Amino acid sequence: MSERAVTTTARPDQETVRLVLARGGTSKGLYLHEHDIPGPGAERDALLCRLMGSPDVLQVDGLGGSRPVTSKVAIIAASARDDVDVDVDYTFAQVDIETAHVDYAGNCGNISSGVGPFAVDEGLVPVVEPVTRVRIRNTNTDKILVAEVPVRGGRAAVTGDVAIPGVPGTGAPILIDWAATVGARTGRLLPTGHAVDTVTVSSGDTVSISLCDVGNPTIWVEAAAVGLNGSEQADDIEGDTKVMALLNELRARAAELTGLVDDWTLAEEHSPGLPLLGVVAPPGNYRTPDGTEVPAAEMDLRVRMLFMGRLHPTIPGTASMALTAASRVPGSVVARVCGESGGSGSLRLGHPFGVMVTQVGVDPEAPGETPRFTRLAMTRTARRLMSGVAYVPTGGERC
Repeated sequence: MSERAVTTTARPDQETVRLVLARGGTSKGLYLHEHDIPGPGAERDALLCRLMGSPDVLQVDGLGGSRPVTSKVAIIAASARDDVDVDVDYTFAQVDIETAHVDYAGNCGNISSGVGPFAVDEGLVPVVEPVTRVRIRNTNTDKILVAEVPVRGGRAAVTGDVAIPGVPGTGAPILIDWAATVGARTGRLLPTGHAVDTVTVSSGDTVSISLCDVGNPTIWVEAAAVGLNGSEQADDIEGDTKVMALLNELRARAAELTGLVDDWTLAEEHSPGLPLLGVVAPPGNYRTPDGTEVPAAEMDLRVRMLFMGRLHPTIPGTASMALTAASRVPGSVVARVCGESGGSGSLRLGHPFGVMVTQVGVDPEAPGETPRFTRLAMTRTARRLMSGVAYVPTGGERC
């Protein structure tokens, strides 16, 4: 490891790594300067695993929170690119909990919402009040997203009146536009070229799915087609082995359809994170895990997301953008579920903890039936929880 990456402390058996622990949207993770850690490769991955405390289902000997949404890393640097209009480069890393594996296959929308505030607070961009516009190149997908970060007193603002279901309290609004991330992994909005594909599963049954690639490739399936109603919570889905087996197979077969793997039976091993999978249903009343009633009138559809083999507690940020985009694709599974609500400039997504509202704009002059988006945006909040150094044992294997 380079001398710049880790500074040896007075303790001979531990080293320190500078970092920020922050919440971004409904996720939480470590935000690191790229020059403070090793370059891409085994040494970097081993360090990230050790910082998080993986492999261990509790991550008790590290900073991870024992859930996929709290085992994430953002690696950030001032952009060295002079051929694109970008302020910072950002690499997302998903640190597995049960194995010593780090996945760089895609981006994370919620963690992305903390990148702009980090860039402001760490002096990586010129600060403009009341809003600093940060152009972020996600290196995982080589796509650009634009964050509008509220600023007060030269720092990213934290307090505000924006509430996000799944996060206690309120915060300052961070608007992120994802319109330039269409085709993030596959190069196309519709990876297969079709609004709907029919998949035959091992049982011999056929299921209609829609594949959409914005932020990350995502598969959408109607709840009724997989034996669900759309109002389920984690225990209802994760505890149903038959449903989980079907959802996992659909995700795996979609990985083959999108070219992420050559053989769908290898998807769990070679592409465990992508594509994401979402189950959608028309609006309906349901209760959140804390007992709050969510009325059907407040949403345009219900959505439940499978992420790393578990039900996402809310919805991944990239999935919210892919869902919003799919709602504007004529004939798609999502468009059929949304009905007339798919024609407005926003979409109200009823996820397990409440309703998220996204923004969408479509170029009416674009030729063909596949839409061209002028806006795909979401509002998130983020908060720096702590900054300082983390301790890493020296010598031997890191994880």
